[in-house]
Amino acid sequence: MKNLVIGYLWSGKKLGKEEKIFLKVAKKKNIRLIMINIFKNIDENQLEQKLKDCKIVYNNVAEEFAIEYVKTIEEWGKKVIDSSEVYYYTEDKWMFFLKCKEKNIPTPETILLCENITLAKKELKNFNKWPVILKRVEGTCGEFVEKAQNLEEAGKIIRKFWKKGCERHPIIAQEFIDSPSYRVTVIGKKIAQAIIKENKSGWKATGVHAKKFKKFKVDKNLKKLVKRIRELAKINICGIDFVKKGKNWIVLEVNAQPAFDFVEKERERLIYLTLNLLQEEAKKAKI
Repeated sequence: MKNLVIGYLWSGKKLGKEEKIFLKVAKKKNIRLIMINIFKNIDENQLEQKLKDCKIVYNNVAEEFAIEYVKTIEEWGKKVIDSSEVYYYTEDKWMFFLKCKEKNIPTPETILLCENITLAKKELKNFNKWPVILKRVEGTCGEFVEKAQNLEEAGKIIRKFWKKGCERHPIIAQEFIDSPSYRVTVIGKKIAQAIIKENKSGWKATGVHAKKFKKFKVDKNLKKLVKRIRELAKINICGIDFVKKGKNWIVLEVNAQPAFDFVEKERERLIYLTLNLLQEEAKKAKI
């Protein structure tokens, strides 16, 4: 019986610890990984040639530029975990809020700000949630997320966001909830890990800002909420960030390509579960 061949999208100057663990576990499971580094120059023909024997492709690149590679691979009829379609709701924070609101999934109160600074300030004044969190609708690792104590600070942050890059990306304003960040990692239909992310030296506990991680037990209410969010987002492998408002769970966002290194001794187990899922999904793939 031929070994399963899986394409693996990654980005970097050299193989990192995670890539090395993936290769090690894949070898144990008789899976051949085709490592495709999109950090380096690779044209369409080279990419297609590398993927010709792959039954399925796993994207482990969180940066936005990876989406175009995923779309290209899907255009060739290859299945990618996770598909480009999931980014519409996961990477666009405003769309995710609207979808949660539609399904009565609790999220922080949120508004989309006008691209006119005068009107945006008026909207913030009417919103009247101070301090307020300002976020670009797209961004990873806590980038383009700031807290404003008042209208003057908010105006400065909005202008700072607009100065970065060549266009004005939409910005949302969100109520600030003073809480640690609770990350639930889901692989397939199962909760694989639950971690509290804390930062004692600042208010940010998401992205790369958390300094302390500890496991927590998922209660019955959170388990039900995770199931609803997973069904909404339709992501096979994701990290869901929650906060607590009093005794109630509030979802902040869903992240594709979740980090597996919060608890180092569990990283290999999470990678093993990921490869198990890829094996199952490969059986369903048409190619």
